[in-house]
Amino acid sequence: MTEPNKPEPEPIIPPLDTIADSDRQPPRSPRPAQPRPAPIRTRDDIPTGALVALFIGGSMAVIFALTQGVPRAIDWSHRQDWSWFTQWTATIADPVRAYLTAHTAGLPLTASSAFVIWQGVGAASLVLAWFTGAVGARLTWTAHGVCTVFMVWDASPAASRPVAAALAVLAWTVGSLFALRGLSLRPLINIHNHNHPAR
Repeated sequence: MTEPNKPEPEPIIPPLDTIADSDRQPPRSPRPAQPRPAPIRTRDDIPTGALVALFIGGSMAVIFALTQGVPRAIDWSHRQDWSWFTQWTATIADPVRAYLTAHTAGLPLTASSAFVIWQGVGAASLVLAWFTGAVGARLTWTAHGVCTVFMVWDASPAASRPVAAALAVLAWTVGSLFALRGLSLRPLINIHNHNHPAR
């Protein structure tokens, strides 16, 4: 006599606290992820006639700017009085030259060589900091600005020191718009969740 079919025993599932964290898996999403939309292709979406019209219009705008805008801008610049710029430059450069002349006596380095080095380091650090954003170039630009303001303050006449130093600071800040671009004083905070299981 055959025994009636016995139900198969259910598999023994260990309690959750005996499963390693690396073996636990989150429940599957009930809905599959939506497919990504196809990328927009400008050449396929814009009619050929519109592309040709855009190219012709852009070419005409460039030609008009070159033939009309550039000569007018050059003519306008020739009619302007740029003495304020040369005076501002002299307000900074002349005290720096005087300071270097007074403080390079007895050195193998001449005052004119020191002035050329001062100009070269300033220009090179500005360009490198602008295009590379390197920390060293930005620090060099900052040190150059501090030294320049100090030399202008020290070598300017006593009555005009505040104005000369302020103009030097303004010139340095204008250059810093390019040299220190993208620099943020906000601290970067990284949050690490140590309770999240390792995968």
